[in-house]
Amino acid sequence: MNAPAARRAPPLGELIARLSTLHPARIDLDLDRVHRLLERLDHPERKLAPVIHVAGTNGKGSTIAYLRAILEAAGLRVHVYTSPSLVRINERFRLGHVGGGVLVGDDELATALEKCERINAGQPITLFEIETVAAFCLFAQQPADVLLLEVGLGGRLDATNVIDAPLASVIAPVSMDHTEFLGDTLTAIAGEKAAIIKRSVPVICAEQPPEAMAVIEQNAKRLRAPLHAAGEGWHVNVECGRLVYQDERGLMDLPAPKLFGRHQFDNAGLAIATLRAQDRFKIAPAAYEAGIVNAEWPARMQRLTSGALLGQAPQGCEIWLDGGHNAEGGRVAAAALGDLEERVSRPLVVIVGMMANKDASAFLGNFAGLTRHIIAVPIPDNDKAMPPDRLADATRALGMRVEIAGSIEAALCALARLVYEVPPRILITGSLYLAGHVLSANGTPPG
Repeated sequence: MNAPAARRAPPLGELIARLSTLHPARIDLDLDRVHRLLERLDHPERKLAPVIHVAGTNGKGSTIAYLRAILEAAGLRVHVYTSPSLVRINERFRLGHVGGGVLVGDDELATALEKCERINAGQPITLFEIETVAAFCLFAQQPADVLLLEVGLGGRLDATNVIDAPLASVIAPVSMDHTEFLGDTLTAIAGEKAAIIKRSVPVICAEQPPEAMAVIEQNAKRLRAPLHAAGEGWHVNVECGRLVYQDERGLMDLPAPKLFGRHQFDNAGLAIATLRAQDRFKIAPAAYEAGIVNAEWPARMQRLTSGALLGQAPQGCEIWLDGGHNAEGGRVAAAALGDLEERVSRPLVVIVGMMANKDASAFLGNFAGLTRHIIAVPIPDNDKAMPPDRLADATRALGMRVEIAGSIEAALCALARLVYEVPPRILITGSLYLAGHVLSANGTPPG
């Protein structure tokens, strides 16, 4: 008698579509559903490698990229959970191996998600919540030395905030975003982010606005969590193009990050401070150096140097891609463009698409002194995107010239028909959803 055939998980896309129907709201912050499912699964979150938990508004992903690169350079196995994905959902789940992690495969991810769906038994749960629980199941099954865990939204009620005793709590820069869920003041938003702080667990904090810093300090003091704050417990500076990091343990003179922009020195400093605030792993200076120069994080001031879209753009141009979508994200992208302009002057064109719930004026105002040429585009296949004509109205109100194009490809082809004395520098920005479409259309998805 033949053994029964092994049960095969359904195709990943079909499964994701089905899971999306388990809760009517895409975002509904509540930990009860996650706790219920984790209990039914015998608590995989209690069987994880030591966790470094990262919250904040901007810079979370880049900080995790530096942490991963440094830890892997030190020979450690590093699980990583981040969000959102750009092209494929698999990007969010990286399984640690000696010599470097790999993205989870379709079958393995589908199997984990289907198990969570089966155990959940039709109870309401958001897609992000069930994906997070599936990540814990995957990470609990495979040994690793550390898990880098990125908060999805906020912190207090985020599905990742079920970890009771992380190795470290990290808070990247806090600014205004997702106000409909987190509150409409920096104090309120900082309160949501600071809720990842756990009793006696070190808190490593980027430089913050004063009102946000006050909330973080208050929470750390209440929970007796040692606070390592930028500008107080540690410092990072740019000297002669190099990253100079200093804390009470000494000074490190490191090469500049490969990721472009002055803000990346700060993100790298936050990662260094995090690893120096814990005593579980001993990291050699060579691992810090290798990690800083090797870290990669797509769609954050990423230069597209190959791919299909370059063939449609003006010959000799530069194309940069950045998923920034709030006022602070626009500020750091604009600062990076200013640095590029000082090095090599080129006319700047900004191609922008945004989600309807974002503040287009606050974002685009950062570019007013750098360019007067804005092209508004739609975000394909996204019914929550801002219509290009509304985006154009916000741009005109800032005194900037704007055109509308039907797609990224159409915008690049229109620019290719113009005559430039110097080939332009093109920034495509405004949304991670748009960035994901660009990487897919370009044939250069994250690996």
